[in-house]
Amino acid sequence: MGEFDKESAFSRTSEKNQAGTATIKKRWAALPVKENNPDHMNQLHPTSEPMEFQRAICCKFCMTQDSCRTVRSRTKLMNFLVEKGKPQEAESIFYSLIEGGHKPSLISYTTLLAALTMQKRFDSIYSIISQVEENGMKPDSIFFNAVINAFSESGNMENAMETFWKMQENGMKPTTSTYNTLIKGYGIAGKPEKSVKLLELMSQEGNVKPNLRTYNVLVRAWCNKKRITEAWNVVNKMIASGIQPDVVTYNTIATAYAQKGALDQAEGVILEMQNNGAQPNERTCGIIMSGYCKEGRIREALRFAYRMKELGIHPNLVIFNSLIKGFVAIMDRDGVDEVLNLMGESGVKPDVITFSTIMNAWSTAGFMQKCREIFDDMVKAGIEPDAHAYSILSKGYVRAQEPEKAEELLTTMIKSGFQPNVVIFTTVISGWCSAGKMDYAVRVFDKMCQRGISPNLKTFETLMWGFAEAKQPWKAEEILQIMTEFEVQPEKSTMLLVAEAWRATGMTKEANRLLGTINRKEMTSQKVELENEIPAGNLEKLYQKQTEGVLYSGILQIPSTVTSDLKGSPAPLRKGRILLRDADFPVEGSWLATGSMSLSHSCKFGLRLPIICRKQSQAHHGIYGQLAQSCTAVFLN
Repeated sequence: MGEFDKESAFSRTSEKNQAGTATIKKRWAALPVKENNPDHMNQLHPTSEPMEFQRAICCKFCMTQDSCRTVRSRTKLMNFLVEKGKPQEAESIFYSLIEGGHKPSLISYTTLLAALTMQKRFDSIYSIISQVEENGMKPDSIFFNAVINAFSESGNMENAMETFWKMQENGMKPTTSTYNTLIKGYGIAGKPEKSVKLLELMSQEGNVKPNLRTYNVLVRAWCNKKRITEAWNVVNKMIASGIQPDVVTYNTIATAYAQKGALDQAEGVILEMQNNGAQPNERTCGIIMSGYCKEGRIREALRFAYRMKELGIHPNLVIFNSLIKGFVAIMDRDGVDEVLNLMGESGVKPDVITFSTIMNAWSTAGFMQKCREIFDDMVKAGIEPDAHAYSILSKGYVRAQEPEKAEELLTTMIKSGFQPNVVIFTTVISGWCSAGKMDYAVRVFDKMCQRGISPNLKTFETLMWGFAEAKQPWKAEEILQIMTEFEVQPEKSTMLLVAEAWRATGMTKEANRLLGTINRKEMTSQKVELENEIPAGNLEKLYQKQTEGVLYSGILQIPSTVTSDLKGSPAPLRKGRILLRDADFPVEGSWLATGSMSLSHSCKFGLRLPIICRKQSQAHHGIYGQLAQSCTAVFLN
């Protein structure tokens, strides 16, 4: 209770926040205060980080009065930018005032505090308070509320309450919004029980009463602690006080149930909403739907999709794509067909994510003809393929041992104006390596360099593995020197590949020479993933504008089983090493043939690409860790 005791407000200091609390006490003690200014009432939230504000004031109007026309107009622009969610731009305008020799007003500092709070730069709270003090400004209730909000957002509730009591000591009455901010802060700090005490404190005040937001913030605080029973108790208090819960209230509780995996209870929230006059919305259904998908209960998710229609809410593209992804994951073709039919009935057209998900199913099963048909159908429908769609197709061709088609896809991409990335180039290179055609692999590597795409560690290791399988360990080792030209540092796995290449040809002495360097220096590790899978939670960020006339019935299906191993039909899935032919292939046409060749004479980059590592590695000297029993080949999973 001491935290809410006004008389002891400035006598309490925790060891953790002692320095910060002492600072703010000093600042507030020195600050003059003025009554509420109606002109400031549009200024909201705050925040912080250490910075310099002082500059010589050159503006004669700023020297003789509170602020000039420039300060007022730019402060209004700052406030507009904060409201539009552009705090960095608002901050830049503030500093332009300082640089221009103007004196920012109290409203300027209040708005700056709001901008910094949005950026979670809380260290600047003290700097702003200090500057207000040094400029002899008199904080109003809006500035106090901004500081309270900044401390609350940072979870520093001790200083937030100090500011709260100081505000009252100077004759400024807290509003319901002030209490809501503090309740939110205790929720952020993980102390909802203290929010309840604030609610009691509000009831003792004659001029403030809890509103809908007050209760919703408190419900969220309890739900964040996974204490759903206490959240329902708040709802009951809410109703008893004559305030009806809204859809936000119930969505918060439904989210807490979904996060616990209690989807039946989450779905039961809908009935509770209807009994209390609130109607579920898309957000409500999305919470429950994503919960079912996350738990792998895809059939339950589909059942709920039908219930959404009964509630008058139409499933959107995000929901349909999540369902398709779920059914594809368990290879349930009937489920995918049902979702596609429901999409058609709902008038929702598939997008690049829908097509890519189905493509991936066919590709994984080895049905590349079907995969390509879906890709072509997507293009005909006017949906532009993205890097992920191209990657699925190229990876599928490599799996099906058709690297020539994977390289043809590269050509198609380039002609259509799409820039293949390093992942797609490396995938094609790996296809030629697994086919034992190292001259073709090197040709693709050169094409990548000519297009200004910088190879990464996975690219080089793939080539090394290819040369090792082709019984050309000296060429695998030469790549170590080429890596230094690109400033890509090898890892322990890189050296193991080269050592294994020598060992496989019976050159034990050369293998030991490389392995002897492994313990001399510690490896610096820079891992690059060959394939970046799209997380389900990020689907919404990837959606593109839909086009008319998409035909997807029939073609957007997944394979039920793999029934044949004929080339071009379903190729058998390979789960071990890719076995290659022991042939010798020339690379004289590439600068890979001479590891020491200069980049400037061999690879015509249009621009200098970002470098992965700036420390050069040596082909025969040091940098490697411990030897494993054997070296696993680089291959596509």
